[in-house]
Parts: sequence; structure tokens; C-alpha cells
Amino acid sequence: MRDNPISPTIDFDRDGVQHGYLRLPYSRDDSAWGSIQIPITQVKNGSGPCALLTGANHGDEYEGPLALVELAADLKAVAVSGTVIIIPFMNHPAFLAGTRVSPIDAVNMNRAFPGQPDGTATQKIADYFQRTLLPMADVVLDFHSGGKTLDFVPFAASHALDDLEQQGRCRAARDAFNAPFSIEMREIDALGMYDDAVETQGKTFVTTEIGGGGTATSYSAEVARKGVRNLLIHAGILQGDLTVAPSRMLSQQDDGCFHFTNHNGLVDFAVNLGQTVAKGDLIARIWDTHHTGVPPRSFYALMNGLLIARHHPGLVQSGDCLAVLATEITN
Repeated sequence: MRDNPISPTIDFDRDGVQHGYLRLPYSRDDSAWGSIQIPITQVKNGSGPCALLTGANHGDEYEGPLALVELAADLKAVAVSGTVIIIPFMNHPAFLAGTRVSPIDAVNMNRAFPGQPDGTATQKIADYFQRTLLPMADVVLDFHSGGKTLDFVPFAASHALDDLEQQGRCRAARDAFNAPFSIEMREIDALGMYDDAVETQGKTFVTTEIGGGGTATSYSAEVARKGVRNLLIHAGILQGDLTVAPSRMLSQQDDGCFHFTNHNGLVDFAVNLGQTVAKGDLIARIWDTHHTGVPPRSFYALMNGLLIARHHPGLVQSGDCLAVLATEITN
């Protein structure tokens, strides 16, 4: 396989704090010998576990970048046992544009793995993570939130895995993150996901969905800040006690948790995020936006559960994910 064209401006073997870039050559109309420069910070102090921390896998999600730029500015090598690699803006072109996918090639970073060293810009970045960064890591945290089109209750997530020992490690790391909700999450489409790339390499992996609506609040940003420090303490990279608050445990048993609309219109939710519903309860109505005097289309819960995600903003299109439910584990 060809070598990846990305080159780091930091030395991964060197102790101390380094701030630099992952430099990807990118020739374009306004810069013939230009490059994409993805900011990276490494904080290293001797041998020990390595944590790879990423935000802005999707460019319109902000809690992760906020937590990680602060961590990169504050973290000192003397506080670390091992290595912390911080990449606040994984999909830097998308982040700068405020879009879910890259404006360069219209590729969704989180469906681009394992990537291609001679592919599009996003595929090259994915390949560099797949073949260079992930093999270095023991623990991987990839921050997500709802972006511009979804809103979530704030949760940390792991997945059901065939390797039960790895699954246990991921669950323990997820619980140490200590978001207000913790979930073993189902994916609508796992093909090409960073999550799968990480887990296939046997790493301890935690992801999140924290807020949404294309912005961050002081509350959601604090969930991210607390969570990443808790995870580093859990991994043995930072010293100290976990900051722990009650976390409600959730699961998703089957695809009945996902609710899609087959109509366009103005969405009128009947339940709020975090509210419980019974199977058959009204979740939302969708009103016609071209005519008055037309009754709305009603959408009902396919299962008992708690509303953990809803569409944002107010207009929906056929095929949109309208709502997502999960089951609360109370024992």
C-alpha cells in the first residue's frame, strides 16, 4: 500500500508538550502548493498508556472541540504518565466551514474508514488515523454531538462487541466519563465508521452525543470537559479522583428505537428530550407547509422508552430521523 502523504510537524517519540499540525498537501486554485493543516497537540511523559482524543469528526459539532482546545492549552507534561494526543478538529475543513461533511470532497469522515492514502482529502485523513495514529493508542475518545440537525440528551456510549473483555473495558471507560446518561448504543449504519476502525484494532473506545442544534451550551461543554479528564484519570494517565455524579443507564435492544419520517413538513413534538413514552404514544405531528386546513401526520412510539434524540430544527424531509428512543436500565 502507498505511503500516506500526511506528515506531522511534531515528534511522536519526544517527551514534553508539542503543538503542531498534521500537514496534508492539497493543491487547489488559490494555492498550487497549498496544504490542509490539522492542529495537533501531544503531551508525553515517559512510558505509559496513550490516549487519542478527537473532536469535530463532523464539522458542526462543538462540545468536543471546546473541551479539547482547553485541554491542549492547559495540560502539562509533568501531570501526565504516558501520552495524550489531542486533535480538536479531526475534519478541519468541515469544522472551518461549519458543515457535517468536508466542503472539499463532500465525504463524511465518519463513513470514510479505513480510508485511502491516494483517495480524496477526507479519505487520506482517515487512512492516516487508521494506519498511523490508532496503532499508537490504547484508549480512544471521539466526541460527537447532534450538529445542526439533531439534538441529544448528553450521553457517553460504548457498543456491544464480540470480544467480551474489550467490551468490558469500553463499558468501564464509558462509565468513568460519567455523562448524565450512559448507553450501549446501536448505530443506524456502522459501515466505514471511525468507531468500527478503532474497535477492530482492539482499542478501548468511548464516543459521545452531547447536545446539538449546531451550538454548545455552558452545560454541554462542561459535560465534555469533565468527561475527558475523568477518562484520562481512569486510564492512569492523569492522577486524581474521578468527578462523579449520577448517570442514568440506557440500552437499545433493536432498530425499533429509530423513528423516521416519510413526509416533509413542520414538526410538532409531543414529548421533550429525556421524557419517557409507552409504545403507541404520540411522539410528533408533521404539518403540511404548502396548505392550511390539512390535518397533520402523526408519528407514534414503536417501543417503550426514553426520548434521547430528536430532529432539529423545525422542518423535516422525508427520510429524516425524527426521533430516537432508548430503554432505561433501573436495576
